[in-house]
Amino acid sequence: MLEKLDAQDKLTPNQWKIAFAATIGDMLDFFDFGLIAFVLAFIVKDWHLTFGQSGMILLASGISAPFGSLLWGWAADKIGRRKAMIGTVLNTSIATGAMALTPEHAWIYLVICRLLVGFGVTGMYSVDITVIQEFVPTAKRGWLTGLTTTMLPAGFLLGALLSAFATPYIGWRGLFAVGLLPALLTLYIRAWVPESPYWLMRMGRFDDARRSIGWALQIDANDIPLPAVAPAVEHTRWSELFKYPRSIFAGALTGLSQTGGVGLALWQVTLLVMVLQITPAEASKLGIWIAVTAIAGRFLCSWISDAWGRRPAGVFSCLTAALCMSLAGYLHSVFVAGVSIFYVMLLLQSFFGSGNYSIVGPYMGELWPGRLRGSGMGFVYGIGNLGKFIGPAGLALIAGSSNYVKPEATLDALIPGFLYFAFWYALGAFAFWFIGFETSRRSIGEINDSLGRPAKIAAASVSARSASD
Repeated sequence: MLEKLDAQDKLTPNQWKIAFAATIGDMLDFFDFGLIAFVLAFIVKDWHLTFGQSGMILLASGISAPFGSLLWGWAADKIGRRKAMIGTVLNTSIATGAMALTPEHAWIYLVICRLLVGFGVTGMYSVDITVIQEFVPTAKRGWLTGLTTTMLPAGFLLGALLSAFATPYIGWRGLFAVGLLPALLTLYIRAWVPESPYWLMRMGRFDDARRSIGWALQIDANDIPLPAVAPAVEHTRWSELFKYPRSIFAGALTGLSQTGGVGLALWQVTLLVMVLQITPAEASKLGIWIAVTAIAGRFLCSWISDAWGRRPAGVFSCLTAALCMSLAGYLHSVFVAGVSIFYVMLLLQSFFGSGNYSIVGPYMGELWPGRLRGSGMGFVYGIGNLGKFIGPAGLALIAGSSNYVKPEATLDALIPGFLYFAFWYALGAFAFWFIGFETSRRSIGEINDSLGRPAKIAAASVSARSASD
């Protein structure tokens, strides 16, 4: 049934609709996730927040992130990709909108809401990657799933634009109220995104799977043959993930490469204010260009992911990002022709560091057999999302968590803090090259076969082939 899908040369408009839903969903969810970085710059002085309190607000989403991606990834395997996709959007947008009701100086309330935001954001990404990979042919899987991630920085870009230009009119609470808008995306998903044919086949719903493939390819579903003998319905347990230790380590360690980038992104506006001695609004405007370079980097890395292969592309982007991150710390006080080298390095780091995740995200989903793809992707992405906790927490500890946010504390922490961020990119390069295995140019079926399948599924396949013969 899947041969027509895998042999496809050109994507149909319906496949682009699915990609658009995933892309916009991730962008808006990461807009919700990143809003706090801009709001913090407006409230940190008025609320007299310490580094420790600010760090708790920022890293709260990182605490819940592993649990969110794990639960929603498991849900995608249990109840279907489409239902899980809708659930994650509502989870994130409602939790963000609730922060518009934050009482003055109630930083603990923000922490609680951020826990819920992190739970939904990582779930959305885990499910989206799985959906895209199961609707496109092998030749376009790396490029299109990588392309889906290119608009994640656009979420931060949207936050920077609203922070710079809309905050004087709507206030920081208004920014959070805007975060309710992604909930409208659920209407689009219900109208245009069908259930994954891979999931439907695993549930034994082959006629529904045939209609799903027919819709995606825009052909008559009756032209797609049903299997002569229906394979056994697959019932898998979450514990089966541990039968694939290489996939766990490769996915988790490459996923942790985001630690430095996320840690920097959440402190970005505050650091620019402190280092360059500018206002939060001016720092937000500089953040716009950092987000633009991140988007450009993701386009490049999406392309080299297929052109070079996942592992070489991953090693290159990780090591380049690590170098730029280190230089940003060492050269933070250097200006050339009036241009801050610190800011230039942030731009370059954003290009390669953010671009790296256009390789990492799809790669984490490709490391698993089809029956465990949602759970496996959610599991390793969840571990990788510990970076959302480790990143900002690490800088807070290096700076001294009891210090109030002030230039002296920030400047003292820059070099060790940025070396700490760079380490995680270097770790990602190590994992790509020495632990991971190549997945580009290999179909989902070939990856399944290379990872091995349970004996009962293999036996069912043999029976089906025998009946066909």
